[in-house]
Amino acid sequence: MYPIAKRAFDLICSVLILAILSPFLLALAAWIKATSRGPVLYSAPRVGLGGRPIRMYKFRTMVADADRIGGSSTPADDPRITPVGRRLRRYKLDELPQLFNVMAGDMSLVGPRPQVQWAVDLYSTEERHVLTVPPGITDYASLRFPDEGEILRTSTDPDRDYMEKIHPEKMRLSLEYVRKRSFRTDLSILAGTLAAILKH
Repeated sequence: MYPIAKRAFDLICSVLILAILSPFLLALAAWIKATSRGPVLYSAPRVGLGGRPIRMYKFRTMVADADRIGGSSTPADDPRITPVGRRLRRYKLDELPQLFNVMAGDMSLVGPRPQVQWAVDLYSTEERHVLTVPPGITDYASLRFPDEGEILRTSTDPDRDYMEKIHPEKMRLSLEYVRKRSFRTDLSILAGTLAAILKH
């Protein structure tokens, strides 16, 4: 029953939020397009449910072809981030297009954050349990690490430092979500996420 209720909740919420925010999303898109070269959206390859590859959408916050310049982990002082991108990242506005992923069923509002393939390849057998549930926009780990970029600031090897300083605790929290997931847990995490954004 829970998976059905979760999917119905995801679909209804994503459609309603996208409809309500559509003028705001169009304004953000125009802002990005007017201030830097490149597409409005960034299509990020990630690993989804069951190890299936998905394309996670974000508003582009970096210079065009940023993937060819640096790694997948992004310090707060990364020179690839555009001025507009810094503002979008600060308030998590770059994540809003993931509502299209939720609407399509590739992601959920709540679930472990989808990872890049090279990081998933390093998962232990236990860690791969996070792939048994749909990835999400927010979860316990998102609340614990609201700004990973600050932790990685000044890093000379962000991908390595991410795996050493952030990944172990994020994975512990993601596995905790997998074990405890319920509709009540999802609502609690969504409420905590909204409170954190408004406080920020």
